[in-house]
Amino acid sequence: MEWEMRPGGMFVQRREAAADNGGGGNGNMTTTVLITVVHASSHYDLHLPTNSTFWDVKSLLVHRTGLQPEEQQLFFGGKEKDNEDNLHEEGVRDKSKLLLLEDASSEERKREEIRKHNEMLKASEAVAEVRAEVDKLAERVSVLEVAVDGGTRVSDKEFLMSTELLMRQLLKLDSIEAEGEVKLQRKAEVRRVQNFVDTLDSLKAKNSNPFTPIGKAVSVATQWETFDSGMGSLNAPTSMSSSRNVSQDWERLD
Repeated sequence: MEWEMRPGGMFVQRREAAADNGGGGNGNMTTTVLITVVHASSHYDLHLPTNSTFWDVKSLLVHRTGLQPEEQQLFFGGKEKDNEDNLHEEGVRDKSKLLLLEDASSEERKREEIRKHNEMLKASEAVAEVRAEVDKLAERVSVLEVAVDGGTRVSDKEFLMSTELLMRQLLKLDSIEAEGEVKLQRKAEVRRVQNFVDTLDSLKAKNSNPFTPIGKAVSVATQWETFDSGMGSLNAPTSMSSSRNVSQDWERLD
């Protein structure tokens, strides 16, 4: 008599040997069985040795269903079977049918993963929309910068309006809930908007007290002073010289 060890350390007679030596109705027992596993609207035919366990069945179903063994629930005869249960000992015979259900906790976990994935996509799209709006405002800031640096006086309303539009985009970014890579993208866009706001503040201050016109005024004043000095050297010295001579002559008369 041949023996084999079952899971858990229990020794039992080897089933192939039992089939050969049992006689009677058991003489037709096969060493393999064909079972059908029903999962939703799908059917999977599996060939397994009669000494296989339900865990073996789950392992074969992984590449067909996409479910890991711990995510599967196998039912036979209306009852869920444990992983270590043996097919033959539980009454599974050739052409028997098993029912496969996805574990409830696994299904809930997958729904949560799908929900997070969809939220991440939504957040990524929201950040992309803000980025497109900020790109347009960046061009506006660039135009204002060229104007101010060129000495053109710009209305304060232009700076106020541009700043307000940027702040609206900043509020949109603050309302976006993101994780991982999308969170980093949102953070980078917030920093970008803040830099544009700072640039507008600097341009507004420069526009109110432009440096270029002041430099021109100083240049004109300097030329005017030189011109006055030149005229003075032509006329004023003669007058001053005359008054000095008169003063000196008057003193001599005294």
